[in-house]
Amino acid sequence: MSGDAVLIRPATAADLDAVRALLLEAWHQVYDPILGPDKVAEVTSRWHARGLLAAQIDQPRASFLVAEAGGILVAHGFAAVEAPDTLVVSRLYVRPGRQRRGIGRRVFAALCARHPDCARLRLFVAAENPIGLAFWRREGFAEVREAIEEGARVLHMERRAAAAPERQAAMRSQ
Repeated sequence: MSGDAVLIRPATAADLDAVRALLLEAWHQVYDPILGPDKVAEVTSRWHARGLLAAQIDQPRASFLVAEAGGILVAHGFAAVEAPDTLVVSRLYVRPGRQRRGIGRRVFAALCARHPDCARLRLFVAAENPIGLAFWRREGFAEVREAIEEGARVLHMERRAAAAPERQAAMRSQ
């Protein structure tokens, strides 16, 4: 981890522009080779529209988190409860220059800790995203099906949630 302490906290409306900028940077890094820069710009303008993100901040049974280091937003995660016991991780992105320092793992743990009643975790990741795919496999996720989303082949993945003591330890470390 770098010398900067990382603070993980719920996002506010004041964070939205920084979250959108981080998402755009991360998406261009990952998806430009898969979809091309024009398609990435088009998809992110829809999927990460300011109004959509603003609504997610206050969405019931959801967590919209940001991570800061040295006053800079370095990561973002969003997850929502889909079924009575299933947490769907829709976004987990770390600023490209800050990856592979444990920040993503900490944001993911914080998302899970905020939803201790969920027994199952779900997400999807682009099949051509080797960094993301490796991260989720290290976190214990397994592929359950494949689909095409916005022109990219995506893998839907699942795993059982961590045991309660692990979630509690993750929450204490925040």
